[in-house]
Amino acid sequence: MESLIKFVQDEFVTRKEFPEFSAGDTITVYYEIKEGAKTRTQFFRGVVIQVKGTGTSKTFTIRKMSGTVGVERIFPVNLPALQKIEVNKRGAVRRARIYYFRGLTGKKARIKELRRK
Repeated sequence: MESLIKFVQDEFVTRKEFPEFSAGDTITVYYEIKEGAKTRTQFFRGVVIQVKGTGTSKTFTIRKMSGTVGVERIFPVNLPALQKIEVNKRGAVRRARIYYFRGLTGKKARIKELRRK
């Protein structure tokens, strides 16, 4: 039964190509917002807290600071309103889900940049 569901999802769900990213990376997500008859593009830039799920049910959570308040947003990967994702920085973290990041403030809330050759 699961293989049948997976087959249907792979065949009929349109999949967009996005760059690979993981927890600790700083990314910018561009998505459409409909306001009445108009649509506009808005972006959300923050640190990836977690990537969850596989295939069409894959989601990722981004956290950013808006003033002194932390704002988190969960995006499904196959959301039709998603236009593009940019990876701004690769973060060097040791965990797949960095929930401890919520409790950090100031200089402790920095994530080292991953050096790639």
